[in-house]
Amino acid sequence: MSSATYNAAADLLDRNLDAGRGGKLAYHDDTTQLTFAQLRDRAHQAGNALLSLGLVPEQRVMMVMLDTVDFPAVFLGAMRAGLVPVPVNTLLQPADYVHLLADSRARALVVSDHLLPKLAEAIEQSPHLEHVLVAKTSLGGPPSEHPLLEALLARASTQLDTAPTGADDVAFWLYSSGSTGKPKGAMHLHSHLLATARLYAQGVLGLLESDRVFSAAKLFFAYGLGNALTFPLAVGATTHLMAERATPAAVLRMFRERKPTVFGGVPTLFASTLAHLDSSGAAPEHALRVSTSAGEALPKHVGERWHQRFGSHILDGIGSTELLHIFLSNRPGDVRYGTSGRPVPGYDLKLSGDDGQPVADGEEGSLWVRGPTSAIGYWNQRQKSLDTFHGPWTRTGDRYIRDAEGYFTYSGRADDMLKVGGVWVSPFEVESALAAHAAVLEAAVVGHADADGLIKPKAFVVLKDPALPHPARDALVDELKVFIKSRLAPFKYPRWIEFVSELPKTATGKIQRFRLRA
Repeated sequence: MSSATYNAAADLLDRNLDAGRGGKLAYHDDTTQLTFAQLRDRAHQAGNALLSLGLVPEQRVMMVMLDTVDFPAVFLGAMRAGLVPVPVNTLLQPADYVHLLADSRARALVVSDHLLPKLAEAIEQSPHLEHVLVAKTSLGGPPSEHPLLEALLARASTQLDTAPTGADDVAFWLYSSGSTGKPKGAMHLHSHLLATARLYAQGVLGLLESDRVFSAAKLFFAYGLGNALTFPLAVGATTHLMAERATPAAVLRMFRERKPTVFGGVPTLFASTLAHLDSSGAAPEHALRVSTSAGEALPKHVGERWHQRFGSHILDGIGSTELLHIFLSNRPGDVRYGTSGRPVPGYDLKLSGDDGQPVADGEEGSLWVRGPTSAIGYWNQRQKSLDTFHGPWTRTGDRYIRDAEGYFTYSGRADDMLKVGGVWVSPFEVESALAAHAAVLEAAVVGHADADGLIKPKAFVVLKDPALPHPARDALVDELKVFIKSRLAPFKYPRWIEFVSELPKTATGKIQRFRLRA
């Protein structure tokens, strides 16, 4: 790969036509099917449509899009045109999008019709946004004065010159939450996408041209982007997309109707799908040969039960937005549930103690990673970049123990951030929302394991009225949960709320969350 002339989108789109797969099914969403040739045409139309708005290379295009065939078309078309697509979480609240549009300085926004109401405030307030395109989905949305993406695509040419990018040019951004809860724009290069496919999809997962892929983790996640875009396009596999939320019932319907052979999920979904099957007593109809898990540690019993029920393994691993995909993983023929496996070939891992020195096997340490897919830094976040990226090494913030055979077992986070369903949650953000309720004096949020061993938020609340009777307290628990769901993304609400007389604090007034966790 020459650093002088390389474009990842051109590589992913053209390689399948060069291999004679133009007529093969590439994507199948809720309503539309695209062959590899049709995908390239649609991506070229998307790139030309964006350029027709007056956008120029290196300008950002924010994508708030559900999983439909338009997502890969816009993402790849923008990159081939030299623009920088910025996919973001579709589960956020209006105020979050105000921040993201302002921070990224995106000139254009492509938003799914179903999500448009949540973007109204951000569109109105963005100082840099010049163009809004609405992508139609099966879920529908309200009427809009903004132009439809489909109309621009219909008028655009299917011929698009590849921008003169290089392997070291910034290709796209992905936003990652940090210890403050404020998203940070991790900048990735054109060389990164195919490196993840080579090292993990082909080197560990063993993805094949004959595979049918379904990822419950959505495309806006680094994990989902690899699962459902980079990896299948790299080998010529077929991908099935679903716009709706990945509930157990929806996942099992996809298994039954589309018969995917490779499934990308997160531990919470694996556990809830097993519970759904247990309650229904149904036998799962499927064609799975392998599943992958990332986002949070997979409990040992969940992996074992899935293998018993489905007859195929889950390859649990860990990746990050900063490293783009999985760098530590179990692998076919080498699955040890309860561990994150061993390093993906091509990545170097080390564990450091608080003194910065290597720790011995069996001792807990902070996980550092070195590999060819690390982001070059966070946009406009100099200090946070310095805290995370140290030359070729990236500090993950995760704590691990390595055994004598080289298997890594997850111990937790170095900070107080929680990972819920594969998404980072800031305790401070949830605490602030709780404190906005009229009955709450102060609150603290920590991680707590549910019945499946998966971490969810638990809140400790000090009431303004300490004499509030118990029947009223019981009602208040439900009221507070609804209150949080109305103010934050629903996955952030505390599953348990415990009323306490006071919170443990340091002499300077900082909450001692470790005491609450204990």
